[in-house]
Amino acid sequence: MKKLPLILAVVSIIAVGFLFVREFTVPGNQVESGEAVEGSLEVSEAKIAYIELDTVILNFDMYFDLRDELMDKQSSSEARLNSKGKEYESGAMDFQEKVSKGLVTRATAAQMEQNLRQQQQDLMNLRNQLETELMEEERVMNNRILQYIYDFLDDFAAENDYDYVLGKSFGSPVMFANKSLDVTQAVLKGINYKYNEEQKKK
Repeated sequence: MKKLPLILAVVSIIAVGFLFVREFTVPGNQVESGEAVEGSLEVSEAKIAYIELDTVILNFDMYFDLRDELMDKQSSSEARLNSKGKEYESGAMDFQEKVSKGLVTRATAAQMEQNLRQQQQDLMNLRNQLETELMEEERVMNNRILQYIYDFLDDFAAENDYDYVLGKSFGSPVMFANKSLDVTQAVLKGINYKYNEEQKKK
């Protein structure tokens, strides 16, 4: 879970970088300074705002709900793994005791040892499977949160007549932004209201 802010920051960097490249470069159609491209919007005329992306995510109620769900799944996976681990340890101790006391034949001991090796392999496979599943769950959670924010910003920008809403976070291409353009709290208030109203209807 500690990777979440880093993952989201990387996604933000990619998204904002793509936006700048797409909007401020015109491949194959260079224009002279001051010459307007038909249908284009001058940067100086664009209405721009930005959000502190980390602040929005880490104060978004959806993030807490999905994080709690992921934590529950992680606890369940750990409990399952611990249970299998205790079964293996118990079997290993039983094997050692019976062999040391001469309570089983060599053939039985060999079979018990083979079973323990298979049980150990199964335990390792289960651990890898659960780790992979949790990583996928976390990736999906991150995508769901970002998609919800993007969808909300589409409506937010349209309602407030913004041409751009940038995501500012540590390491993002937006190195500086005038505080007067910061709409983080408005977005956070609006997105939490929308999300909670949707949750009430479920």
